[in-house]
Amino acid sequence: MLTARRRVVATAAAVVSGALLLASCGDSDSGGSDGKTLKLWHYEGPDSAMGVAWNAAIKEFEKTHPGVKVEFEEKGFEQIQKTAPMVLNSDDAPDLMEYNKGNATAGLLSKQGLLTDLSAEVTKRGWDKKLSSGVRTTSQYDTNGVMGSGKWYGIPNYAEYTMVFYNKDLFKKHGIQEPTTFDELTAAMDKFVDEGITPLANAGAEYMAGQYLYQLALSKADRAWVDSYQLYKGRTDFHDAAWTYGAETFADWVKKGYISKKSSGAKAEDAGVSFIQGKSPILFSGSWWYGRFAAENKFDWGTFLWPDSDMTAGSGGNLWVVPKGAENKELAYDFIDITMSKKIQNLLGNKGGVPVAADPAAITDPRAKALIADFNTLSERDGLAFYPDWPVPGFYDVLVSETQKLITGSAKPEAYLDAVQEAYDKGAPKT
Repeated sequence: MLTARRRVVATAAAVVSGALLLASCGDSDSGGSDGKTLKLWHYEGPDSAMGVAWNAAIKEFEKTHPGVKVEFEEKGFEQIQKTAPMVLNSDDAPDLMEYNKGNATAGLLSKQGLLTDLSAEVTKRGWDKKLSSGVRTTSQYDTNGVMGSGKWYGIPNYAEYTMVFYNKDLFKKHGIQEPTTFDELTAAMDKFVDEGITPLANAGAEYMAGQYLYQLALSKADRAWVDSYQLYKGRTDFHDAAWTYGAETFADWVKKGYISKKSSGAKAEDAGVSFIQGKSPILFSGSWWYGRFAAENKFDWGTFLWPDSDMTAGSGGNLWVVPKGAENKELAYDFIDITMSKKIQNLLGNKGGVPVAADPAAITDPRAKALIADFNTLSERDGLAFYPDWPVPGFYDVLVSETQKLITGSAKPEAYLDAVQEAYDKGAPKT
């Protein structure tokens, strides 16, 4: 759910070193460029799929751009989030940086005139043809900074989506088959409860609980519903059938023991560790957990899409953006192009990322193949529904606190729906 990185795994300060640049193609007149260096910022961990792929992209870039050097600076996610508007207005702006997608982040910077319009390069280099409609939504922003249409201000070269992670060994131990329908999923959870096991890993103090509720609502929703909620293309009524089903079913799942009341204060890390330690048989969350589970799980595990639902939370990944004052724009474009190449996309996929333009036949790891195949299924049916906290500034905190009340039983579903409606209406653009 959440603005990408309030999540768990590696928000680490990035690692990469390398090279880029072209000479004063930018709008800045600071004179800080020597034509031989490209300043690159990102915040992916060195062992993450993106970190590994982008490091390889730097090497590829240096091979094809002799004499040009990439100057990589380690930046943390929060650091970039908090300082970007100030830094991008100064001579210290990088030539290329990773930035979070969405209205409140990349959209806001585009509205403030701090990002380069990439539309011409997108057409020239064919990037638009590599991105499905759901993925490209977060790349384009209108004059109000609202995603989904307008000029291109960023390019993702990976994607992310939510799915069911499950412990195959625990399922086998208790004689439970992998669910292929929603009814089979609830039957499996009933069986675990009967045997004294809380089936769902959950984190009420962070985004995970909201992901469960949003997914339940999405199972009764369609693209028009999502576009009304996320893109303001219609009125969002939290007392409609989908939201009501989501809130009531989530509260019911707590009563049934699928979700522990004790999880109201748990953080995402707690839920992830519970799954890694083999205590929770099921965890529903995002593909950003994949690499962590691949490295740390000591049991057989797998993934599947939420059954009987066309939609799930997800989007294109964070964006490559080129600051308006970048001095080396052409080389920045060249580097983006390399990260979109089959070679780098295939590497990202085999390392557990979700590439946007890989060759499926080149992905050899069985779990990675399933991860990418499920993403392709979602893309083909236009099933990426973004994240529930995106539409309104400050909505994340409201969703967390109100969902916690459903877990503890201190509020009924009706009160939850009233509270989130009030917060949404207060923050959404008036049409």
